[in-house]
Amino acid sequence: MNQIDLTQRRAVITGAARGIGLAIARRLHASGAVIALWDVDAAALEQAAASFNGGPSVTTATVDVTQRPSVEAAVRTSTAALGGIDILVNNAGIAGANATTWETNPEEWRRVLAINLDGPFHCCSCIVPGMIERGYGRIVNIASIAGKEGNPNAAHYSASKAGVIALTKSLGKELATRGISVNCITPAVIETDILKQLTPQHIEYMLSKIPMGRFGRVEEAAAMVAWLASEDCSFSTGAVFDLSGGRATY
Repeated sequence: MNQIDLTQRRAVITGAARGIGLAIARRLHASGAVIALWDVDAAALEQAAASFNGGPSVTTATVDVTQRPSVEAAVRTSTAALGGIDILVNNAGIAGANATTWETNPEEWRRVLAINLDGPFHCCSCIVPGMIERGYGRIVNIASIAGKEGNPNAAHYSASKAGVIALTKSLGKELATRGISVNCITPAVIETDILKQLTPQHIEYMLSKIPMGRFGRVEEAAAMVAWLASEDCSFSTGAVFDLSGGRATY
């Protein structure tokens, strides 16, 4: 593992109880950061925290990123526990049920958009003021290749991730002179529990699009995020970083 120095940095990772979020948390922690794991699943969150073998360098907050008061409360809790927040990784997200656009239930549409797009907005808008005050910050949003290309039978997911890309670009420009970078990654399929939400046909379709012929690993996503969360990433903001095994080359 390449060494990235995040010593004395304080990081919040949403959707950190499992999958990509937990892998990111482990990589940031291994790089020296103190971390706050955020997730809506309290039981899974407790189990995830226990995997770090305890200690003051890992704290948790049960938070629903779709609810502004819940995010505000978690920001207060984590700021008090960590002494501030230098790094925010917006990872919490869901795939939603596969269906054509015209067959997608409006409630399902709103649920996916609320978690995948409203969530990063709430977290950014609540955490950024503290970063501005301290004159430093790193925000990494987890978007998707679907936000670039649009996956069939996943309009809600694709639209939400396209929104995350646009949010990243707008916020990156707003904060460009304040010592705060905002970037996103656009993974193709990563091997996580989210695959359980998808039909075999949809999974086969996505794999067929990847020139490397395999899905990504959570550790690969975590490695990219760790660099984007570091001081070494000093002249990239509002940018989109591909993590698709060659599916996207633009």
